[in-house]
Amino acid sequence: MERQKAEAILEAILFTMGDSVEISRLASVLEMTNKEVKEILLSMQEKYAAEERGIALLWLEDSVQLSTKADMYEYLIKIAKTPRKMTLTDTVLETLSIIAYKQPVTRLEIERIRGVSCDHALNKLLEYDLITELGRLDAPGRPLLFGTTEQFLRCFGVKSLDELPELSTMQVEEFKQQAEAEAGMLQTDVVTEAETEV
Repeated sequence: MERQKAEAILEAILFTMGDSVEISRLASVLEMTNKEVKEILLSMQEKYAAEERGIALLWLEDSVQLSTKADMYEYLIKIAKTPRKMTLTDTVLETLSIIAYKQPVTRLEIERIRGVSCDHALNKLLEYDLITELGRLDAPGRPLLFGTTEQFLRCFGVKSLDELPELSTMQVEEFKQQAEAEAGMLQTDVVTEAETEV
């Protein structure tokens, strides 16, 4: 197939899908090897960067996505109004960190590490599409397993989980202390409510 036509097909697929597409799937459609498709995609990426274009190729693990360049964001806001803002509290961020580093992980394992309930944090992370359910653990009760999504990679500017910084033992200890403090605050609230009722 002519390279220019292959490029046009790739651009059309990525534009239409609006999400990431595995390079192997693209190769299958074009009846080319993964290596050939990667070469064309890299050429496209260079073109987008060299020309004053509003789009770029975003690489995520073994997938690629057509996306808007970050410096175009202010103009998108003007046309689409302010998008929903993600508010990640310390609790939600700690829960996300545990999932990112320990995935696939169950709610019980997260709560064991944090020492407090994580239902609210999990619901927020699912709502923001930063985590997803990966299936169920083959154990009594068949608990759900959680892991991060491609949206997580996009939001934190990493192409794969391998790029996440290593977690030091000091950071793990800080997580535990914050969770203990949070648990202490919850117990104080419960005691205060009980006293009020009396």
